[in-house]
Amino acid sequence: MTTDTAATADATGRHVPTRTLDALNFFLADVRDGLGPYLAIYLIAVRGPAHGWNEATVGVVLTIAGIVGLLAQTPAGVLIDRAKNKPRIIMVAALLVTLSSLSLPIVSGYAMVTITQSIAAMAGAVFAPAISAVTLGLVGPKLFAKRVGRNEAFNHAGNAVSAALAGVLAWKFGPVVVFWLMGGLTVASIGAAMRIRNDDIDNAVARGLDCEPEEDCEQPSAWRCLIENRPLMLFAAIAFTFHLANAAMLTSVGQLLAKTVGKDQATSLTAACIVAAQLVMVPVAIVVGRNAERWGTKPIFLVAFGFLAARGALYTVSNDPWWLVGVQAMDGVGAGIFGALFPVVIADLTKGSGRFNVSQGAVATAQGLGAALSATLAGSIIVAAGYSVSFLTLAAIAAVGFVLYLAAMPETKA
Repeated sequence: MTTDTAATADATGRHVPTRTLDALNFFLADVRDGLGPYLAIYLIAVRGPAHGWNEATVGVVLTIAGIVGLLAQTPAGVLIDRAKNKPRIIMVAALLVTLSSLSLPIVSGYAMVTITQSIAAMAGAVFAPAISAVTLGLVGPKLFAKRVGRNEAFNHAGNAVSAALAGVLAWKFGPVVVFWLMGGLTVASIGAAMRIRNDDIDNAVARGLDCEPEEDCEQPSAWRCLIENRPLMLFAAIAFTFHLANAAMLTSVGQLLAKTVGKDQATSLTAACIVAAQLVMVPVAIVVGRNAERWGTKPIFLVAFGFLAARGALYTVSNDPWWLVGVQAMDGVGAGIFGALFPVVIADLTKGSGRFNVSQGAVATAQGLGAALSATLAGSIIVAAGYSVSFLTLAAIAAVGFVLYLAAMPETKA
């Protein structure tokens, strides 16, 4: 095996741009999810009740954008399955997400904010299947789990670094700094994507095929692959439950901080929450990626649900900002495991079908639905009954997910 500053060659002699993949995942980390929790802080703290924004209205906007994004997930998977130049699609999506977010300070009203965030959500639907497909097409199925773990490690490291920068710069420049930080990282991510040679990607392998499409290998239709694959449908329900419980937790913490310590400190403390979780996710992703074959996916996923339920309950113990930051670090275990194993489980369940990416999109649709409903659910409960009741509700949903996975989900590793 030969090694240079940017790539390695696998056993078949294929060019594997190891460090370029590392850089792409690192720089794209803060771009792929748009403004994330900073959007809620911006709308609550900068615009606020004077302009008609509260937790419930923010939740509605996030839900609408989330629904638009989830409706785009399956078509995004189909697009990636068919695309012959996946790095170019990643670059276009990064530009759309960033331009939609950078327009926010100059647009006004619920409709325009909803439209911009919906565009960002549609473009963001491309990233997960595209990165997974590029990775699978470059390294092949045998090295996929290990490489996905490394992808996730660099993704979380990128989130940690960008969140730390946002936290430091927000003290001086305020919440608006996150817009310009995203712009810089978009340029860097596009530069990394341009370094991936499209000819090095095996497009048949990238979609989970055992043979080339022109060899007339039998492929089930996309809908048949989804509907008749019961473990895949069960995993979609589990992904829905996980994100219904998880998605609103950080957003709710950010809103709580904005009310208790002010907008500037809230932005910096939310950044600290993100950094804490992402720093934990880095080693978790590496360990999971390296040991998924040996440990199996089921016991690892049960750990993720256990940490998620405990985290929701612990948020209610205290409103102290640094307690909330410490509890948020537990997200590094739950979300770190989910991110590292999500494409691996789907690859296991769809092996040989040629429907890997559309299956990713379909399960991501269920996942996105859970995330979108999470924002409205949490926002409505906060307005009606307070933050503690909201956090406990999310913890109970996570407990339901734990039981469902334990009782019904099969092990996917042979």
